[in-house]
Amino acid sequence: MTASDCACEWVADSQARKDISDRMFRRSEKVLDIVEVGDPVLRKVARRLSPEEITAEATASLVRAMRTTMRRAPGVGLAAPQVGRGIALAVVEDTEELVSRTDSALVRLQERRVVPFQVLINPELEVDDEEEVEFYEGCLSLGNFRMLVRRHRSVWVRAADENGEVREIHATGWHARILQHEIDHLNGVLCIDRMTGRSLTTLANYTKHWSHLTSEEVRQALRAR
Repeated sequence: MTASDCACEWVADSQARKDISDRMFRRSEKVLDIVEVGDPVLRKVARRLSPEEITAEATASLVRAMRTTMRRAPGVGLAAPQVGRGIALAVVEDTEELVSRTDSALVRLQERRVVPFQVLINPELEVDDEEEVEFYEGCLSLGNFRMLVRRHRSVWVRAADENGEVREIHATGWHARILQHEIDHLNGVLCIDRMTGRSLTTLANYTKHWSHLTSEEVRQALRAR
């Protein structure tokens, strides 16, 4: 998933992306290429890792590289298939800086709060309740496109961390959305598969035409066209 200082989504503009990168990371850190929609790896179910693989140095190295890549993008989540690795591994993080770049009214509406860096290996997701909420989403594998996506407001995730320790995460609001988005990647599912019909838009047009509307107002406007 992406990160943003505009009033909607997770992708920052080019200057914000450069500012965050320059402040937070050394140029020598490894950055992976992000796979774009259309690559077959994004449509395959990711392979689960064995206990030996989870704690292997190769996995630790990949986690570090994915963390750097996610932060440099910048984004709030990244799944291994998005960097061309078909394994059940994802990382998520929503920093105070990224949250502060989003309109405060939208932050409250999205129930968005700071999420510390988390590693999810072989994650299993369980819906906490049936309530769903709808917001615009983006994806690092989809460039500057945005779309309305309805997701569960509250979920549980059980996953191993980078040390092989199995942990349970209860998430609500934006954190729950990030987790669902990344775990979808591990099942070969993209947010465009779940989007509300006719809601696909570029980031520029989202900002110009749709960012001031609620999801229901967007639905009504799209039906009227």
